[in-house]
Amino acid sequence: MGRIYAEYELESPVALERAAEVIAGEQSSGTFLKLPGETDDLRARSGAVVERVELLDTRSAPSLPCRIESESFQRGRIRLSWPVETMGPSLPNVLATVAGNLFELAEVSALRLLDVSFPPEFASACPGPAFGVAGTRRLCGVESGPLIGTIIKPSVGLTPDQTADVVEDLARGGIDFIKDDELQANGPACPLPERVDRVMRVVNDHADRTGKKVMVAFNITGDLDEMRRGHDIVRAAGGTCVMVSMHCIGLAGMTALRRHGDLPIHAHRAGWGLFSRSPDIGISYVAWQKFWRLAGADHLHVNGLGNKFSEPDDSVTASAKAVLSPLFDDGPAFEAMPVFSSGQTALQVPGTVAAAGSDDFLICAGGGIIGHPGGIGAGVASMRQAAEAAALGRSLPDHAQQNEALAQAIAAFGKRMA
Repeated sequence: MGRIYAEYELESPVALERAAEVIAGEQSSGTFLKLPGETDDLRARSGAVVERVELLDTRSAPSLPCRIESESFQRGRIRLSWPVETMGPSLPNVLATVAGNLFELAEVSALRLLDVSFPPEFASACPGPAFGVAGTRRLCGVESGPLIGTIIKPSVGLTPDQTADVVEDLARGGIDFIKDDELQANGPACPLPERVDRVMRVVNDHADRTGKKVMVAFNITGDLDEMRRGHDIVRAAGGTCVMVSMHCIGLAGMTALRRHGDLPIHAHRAGWGLFSRSPDIGISYVAWQKFWRLAGADHLHVNGLGNKFSEPDDSVTASAKAVLSPLFDDGPAFEAMPVFSSGQTALQVPGTVAAAGSDDFLICAGGGIIGHPGGIGAGVASMRQAAEAAALGRSLPDHAQQNEALAQAIAAFGKRMA
C-alpha cells in the first residue's frame, strides 16, 4: 500500500529535527518512552517517517504560548509520511493522523499543515464529487462562462412563501443558482419541507415556461438521518442541489450523504476561520479542501476577491486553483467547482476569471445583484456583461459603454471597490 505525505510549517523551542521526530512518534507508534512491544521492526513497518527538515528562520520569542523555555525558536518546514496500512484509506483517521494531537505538543510553538497528498488507494475507496464542474453546468444549462448565483436574503426570518417570492424574482431576473444561507436550515419558522415545496413550485413553473431550471441549494445540514430525509425531499420535488455546512457534519457525514444521494452537494465552509486565520496554527486550504473533495463535495467555497473578511486575494486565488487541480496523477481528477462569494459585484468578475484561471466557477453576489440600482435582472446582467468583458479582454469601463447594466454597477459599486 502507499503512503500519506504531509508538509508543515513548524516552529519549536528545540531543534527542528528533534521536534519533527517527536511529532512523528506522537502521531504513529511512539510514546514518551520505549515500550516492550515497540520493536525496531514495528517502528520501521508502522511508524511515521521524517522525510525532510528545512530550517528557514530563528526567532527570539515563541509565536504561540510555549511551555518549554528557550533563547531561540527555530522555524522551518518539515515533511512526514505514514503507511496507509496503519489506518486504511479512511479520511477521518487520516485527518486524526496528520492534524491531530501534534498541534498541542510541548515541543511545538507554531504549527500549520500546508499540504497533504493521498496515494491511489483513496481514489477507489472514496466517493469523490459526483457532479463537479461538468455535472453542475449540465444541470444549470450553462455551457460556458461563470455561473451566476446569489443567496436568499434576509438570511433568516422569511416564511416559506416569502422565500418563494424572492426565488421567483431571481428566476425572472435570469439567475443560474440560488442558495440558502448557512443559518437557514430546518427551523420551525421556515421548515425545510414547506420551503422546498413552495420554492420548487416556482422553479418548476419557471422551467416549464422558459426551459431554464434554476439550481437551488437547499440547506439540509443536520444529523445523518435528517440530511437523508432532506435530500430525498429536495429530489422528490424536482430539486437539483443540496447544501451542507461541512464543519458541522464532518467528513463521515459528507461521505455518507454522498453515498446516499444523487444530487450535487454544495459545501459551505462556515467556521473556516478557526483553521485559517492565524499564520501560526491551523490548516491551509490547499490541504483541507482535498479531504472534502474525496468525501464527495461538488462545490467548495473559496471566499471572494475584495471580500468582506480578512483573507487576502492571493490566498483566495490559491484556494480556487487548488479546487480545480486534479487530486491524482493517474486516476480520477475529483475536480470540484470553486464558489466565490462575500461582497461580490460585477467589478470583481474579471479578476475572478483571472484568479480561477478559467471560467469554471460559481460566483454568488447578494447585494451586487439584489441591490443593483436597475433591479435584480440588471444585477444579473451586469455580472454576465463583466464576464463578457473578461472573455473579450476589454476593460470594464470600455465594455460598459455599450452595456447599461454594467455601467450602473460601476457607478453604484465603484467607490466601494476603490
